[in-house]
Amino acid sequence: MTEAIDISAARPTASERAAAVRQDAALMSDRRLRRPSGIRSLRLGELKITYVPDGVAQLRPRGWLPATTGGDWAEHAEYLNDTGHLVAGVGGLLVEYGRRALLIDAGFGPRAVPEDPDHPLIGAIHGGALLDNLERIGRAPGEIEAVAFTHLHPDHLGWACVAPAVFTGADFLVSEQEWTGRHLAAAHGVTAGMLAAITLRLRLVREGEEIFPGVRTLAMPGHTAGHTAFTVTSGGQRLIAFGDALHSPIQVRHPAWSAATDHDPALSARQRHRLLAELQRPDTLGFGVHFADMVFGRVHQDADGATWQPQP
Repeated sequence: MTEAIDISAARPTASERAAAVRQDAALMSDRRLRRPSGIRSLRLGELKITYVPDGVAQLRPRGWLPATTGGDWAEHAEYLNDTGHLVAGVGGLLVEYGRRALLIDAGFGPRAVPEDPDHPLIGAIHGGALLDNLERIGRAPGEIEAVAFTHLHPDHLGWACVAPAVFTGADFLVSEQEWTGRHLAAAHGVTAGMLAAITLRLRLVREGEEIFPGVRTLAMPGHTAGHTAFTVTSGGQRLIAFGDALHSPIQVRHPAWSAATDHDPALSARQRHRLLAELQRPDTLGFGVHFADMVFGRVHQDADGATWQPQP
């Protein structure tokens, strides 16, 4: 005689299936926090928005975010890669309107800095991939009409300072306040030669100025004296490219944690609170150039605080 087997007991319940889906999503999220992003694109109304990677930097978590403790990182170990670093992508954001193109930030450029065990803030950093990645998406650097900089640091100026020049048809857009304080950039490795390369094509921009169809400046000082975000708006949707106002998704949960490189840490923290409020508005996305493999996302607020939800 064959004994009947009740297979219903082996079937997961709806709540168990939902829990499994959440667990899988959490595991995928953890993996994305520990690796740099590849090319990622989305549509925003009439605009195509593409993250163009150039390279990657390793950030020492307690050095980069000096208000943190070892206990903080034990609690948030999912943000750290196998060598114990925060993973920070380096690259630019391409905004396309038909055949027209704007680039926000220009990566680190064709160079690499090996890890110095005695450096308190960063491990290794390298660039070099931005032009190849532009080619992969069908764009030549000479087609870009403007390069807009969030601020004057080497990992954002990169390819704008090489010789011979590659952005041969582009204006270089810098906020008036950032340019006034350009002497401060020397402390972060910006040389006189790099500033001279920017000067050749420089156009100063003001708060709220439209620099490209749907793209406007948004003053967000703190990381530097004239740090600038950019709002990209089309089709009833908005994206905020916030530069180094945030360096890691962990700062979405902990906006009081300022970076060691912030020019004015207290102002930087206030700006993050302001930014997070903006990112929670309807139909608003964020772009974090250093956000590992989570460069596009939305801010979600719950009882435990704000979190970054990658999109897609």
